[in-house]
Amino acid sequence: MKSNVKNFKAAALKSSSDLTRRRLILNALRNFEVTRNQKQALFQDWGAARELAAAKKWDAILNLDKNIELFTKKLESNGAKVHWAKDAESARSIILQIIREKKAKLIVKSKSMTSEEIHLNDTLTRAGFDTLETDLGEFIVQLRGEGPFHIVFPAMHLTRGEIRELFQSKLGDAPSDDPEALTMVARRFLREKYIKADIGITGANFAVAETGMISITENEGNARLVSALPRTMITLVGIEKIIPRLDDLALFLPMLATAGAGQLISCYNTLYSGPRRPDEPDGPSEHHVILLDNGRTKVLADPVARDLLRCIRCGNCLNVCPVFRNIGGHSYGAAYCGPIGSVLMPIIAGIEQWYHLSYASSLCGACTEACPVKIDLHHHLLKNRRTAAKTIPVWWQKLAFKIFNLFACSPVLWRLMSKSGWFLQFFYVWSVKGTCLDPAYPWTKTRELPPIAKETFREWYKKHE
Repeated sequence: MKSNVKNFKAAALKSSSDLTRRRLILNALRNFEVTRNQKQALFQDWGAARELAAAKKWDAILNLDKNIELFTKKLESNGAKVHWAKDAESARSIILQIIREKKAKLIVKSKSMTSEEIHLNDTLTRAGFDTLETDLGEFIVQLRGEGPFHIVFPAMHLTRGEIRELFQSKLGDAPSDDPEALTMVARRFLREKYIKADIGITGANFAVAETGMISITENEGNARLVSALPRTMITLVGIEKIIPRLDDLALFLPMLATAGAGQLISCYNTLYSGPRRPDEPDGPSEHHVILLDNGRTKVLADPVARDLLRCIRCGNCLNVCPVFRNIGGHSYGAAYCGPIGSVLMPIIAGIEQWYHLSYASSLCGACTEACPVKIDLHHHLLKNRRTAAKTIPVWWQKLAFKIFNLFACSPVLWRLMSKSGWFLQFFYVWSVKGTCLDPAYPWTKTRELPPIAKETFREWYKKHE
């Protein structure tokens, strides 16, 4: 627990002190905001679309048991094999078993935050399998030995020059820092891997219960190659991704594109319904779909927290969060960062390990306003803080509030404290402020304490009555 908090504070301090990197992120997100707002304005009524999307996802969550049953039945009738994973360990075990049965050597992956959640890449690498991310941003951060910086834009923290140096070092090919030239370098390298790969692993943006289909949204076409060329396809799906009807995608696909990438619609939206049919030219011979719980049913059982299962992973709450903008995604040290990560991680991964993330927020409410499915994120952050205060009490905080309660409930002691407050503050500033004995140093090292007035309000009121 302490190591997570310590690592977060150290990483946040380092990131926030890097002014060049902060300017890069701020400029990128400001430009994104302009594009996103332009696309939102093209909706007939963006507010009404949010209301409808929230209602549809809420209905899907409240009927999750029926939707899962129908989805599984339809998918299996299409020829896919469905696996159930209670937690991250069982999901990794299922995937490893499939890989070993197929005697696979090379595995290609499309972008999947769910696989980041279960730390799949590390597991496959330790098991001796060559695993390659094919999304350009994910490919770049994988070459750097990093996790994604952002849910949607994994490499947004890097400059073109840094990417060129990386490609030159790792791939031996980087003709210039032109984005198109760098993309072609990655394309030449990855195309060979697609052809040689034994297994392709994907995530899912949505899963349609009515038809038993997996919906994958992307802008590069790499997910199509990952699913079309290898003989075996594995799809890892969080159970909250299931929606009831195919018609629902008519709303969710443009909303995801607008909120997530500032587009009217993503370049590639593909539906998968099992392995290749005899009359189809490409596709996998086997399609395995793993339905992942990993704490989601625990969230579902909480009448307040189940609201979080509506999330469509657009990343818009990260884009508007002032904390994320200044400390970046890597500081969180978690699979999910930003406001949604600060809310989800303490619930699905343990409040004892991740309680500090709920305090990494200004509670400004910008995340709630930006969420396309109207998740009340800043109130969930407050709820997690209350849970943390009850679960992980800090003795000196409890003592401080007991002392405050004693003074606050006694008019005599309160007047005494009010009269002597300015003198005590003067003594504090003169003697202990900024020293190792300063109890308020975590606050005063970056802020000034407001001065206490020599005259109390009660005294002022009597004088001017």
